[in-house]
Amino acid sequence: MENDFMALEAEIVKTLKEIFDPEIPVNIYDLGLIYAIDVDDDKNVQVKMTLTAPNCPMADQLLSEVNQKVNAIEEVKKATVNLVFDPPWDKSLMSEEALLDLGLL
Repeated sequence: MENDFMALEAEIVKTLKEIFDPEIPVNIYDLGLIYAIDVDDDKNVQVKMTLTAPNCPMADQLLSEVNQKVNAIEEVKKATVNLVFDPPWDKSLMSEEALLDLGLL
């Protein structure tokens, strides 16, 4: 059972890595916009995420894309995306790969 949840979480992460911030050429997972992925026993998924800035003009589009793509994963019963701004995003949340891609390392 534990392996099922780990496999599902890995599939969710893979899916999130296919979604790119429209203003920065890095996927939202490596950008550090995903704060948590919680899967319950019924395979309902809660994605807790933020944006690079609270006034991001692409916020609705990005949230909609995350919601659609995670809900499209076959094993996911229902996905909910929760937008939070605490803690605020900053570049320290980015993966080493993202920092390299952007020339920040």
